[in-house]
Amino acid sequence: MVGATGVTLVALLLERILRLLDMLSASSERFSFVAQLAVNLVPHYMGLTLPAAFFIALIIVVNRMNQASEVDALLAAGVSLTRLAAPFLALAAVLSFLTLIVFGVLQPYSRYAYRAVLHAAQNAGWSGVVPEGTIIEPNDKLTMTTDQADAAGQRLSRVFIRRIDEQGREEVTTAGMAELRRSEDGKNVTLALKDGQQLRFNARGEPELLSFKDFTMQLPLSGPARLLRARGGDERELNLFELASRSRDPHSVIPKETLLAELYGRLARALALPLLPLLAVPLGLSAKRSGRAPGVIVGGLLLLAFHHLIQLGQGFAETGRAPAELSVGLPFFGFAAICLTVFLTSRKRPGETPIGRLMEHLSVIVTRIRARFRREAASEGAPA
Repeated sequence: MVGATGVTLVALLLERILRLLDMLSASSERFSFVAQLAVNLVPHYMGLTLPAAFFIALIIVVNRMNQASEVDALLAAGVSLTRLAAPFLALAAVLSFLTLIVFGVLQPYSRYAYRAVLHAAQNAGWSGVVPEGTIIEPNDKLTMTTDQADAAGQRLSRVFIRRIDEQGREEVTTAGMAELRRSEDGKNVTLALKDGQQLRFNARGEPELLSFKDFTMQLPLSGPARLLRARGGDERELNLFELASRSRDPHSVIPKETLLAELYGRLARALALPLLPLLAVPLGLSAKRSGRAPGVIVGGLLLLAFHHLIQLGQGFAETGRAPAELSVGLPFFGFAAICLTVFLTSRKRPGETPIGRLMEHLSVIVTRIRARFRREAASEGAPA
């Protein structure tokens, strides 16, 4: 379970990090935010990967015991399927409690922290570094670019600067060489330009061209902008207690059905974990004949359908098409009914489940179709 969780979590984070790097590639200073963003994404992806990893691990463990005939020995000794599943159910209860903490406490705070860091990264000011071949726009009054730069972005070649002064007049400066030096207070950058020209307009609107050998220009630095709103502007930023409290508040800015849909959705995802052993243990037992893959595929499809149906139910509740209790509760109790049916059916004849019989029928149909195509291919290729 730990291995599956780690691999899936790393894969999801890497995919998201690549998107963040692409989105924040306009300035080298913004790359420092990526680590903070990735850390704040861990609770979100942990809530998604933990049920799937637990389910896959259950099937693998039960299947290994089954392949070694340990399950046959236990059943022959009078150990029931319920007793066999008891340790997994106990572990599922612990994981359900941990998932409730992740969904109910960690995710809301990490989601707000992620949005705050992302806002700061997207609105980060100029840090005094000009990467090679990149257009830098710290604000709407300054634009800079350079054809070549050293690794630190401090020594530049073939520089172009467009600036709007305090009177609103445009000023364009080009230089063959430039060197950036940050001030000690970190509020300004001194730009030492060499071998260039400056085009500007005087008070009468007439253009003036200045050629220079050495020219010094001072440019302001600005830090990242903070997210000014407090946590709680979105229902996904509220913990379980805040959701329950605000749903009873008649003056809440967020609609009551939206708050209840988010509350019931988190509870449904956390309480679904104790149901997974009821589904995974029978599928793991049936894998002795049909292999491990069909059980993993069917279980994965059921988990995926459950997750999307919960999301769909939350959408129905938020738009007022259905009450939150019905739109979120129906997928949960439907999933619970499937898990209980599979487990209770397998108690009489372990390894035989409705899903297993369905997979066997599908396997027979696929085998017949393959045989038919082979016969047709053989008949077409036979000599006349």
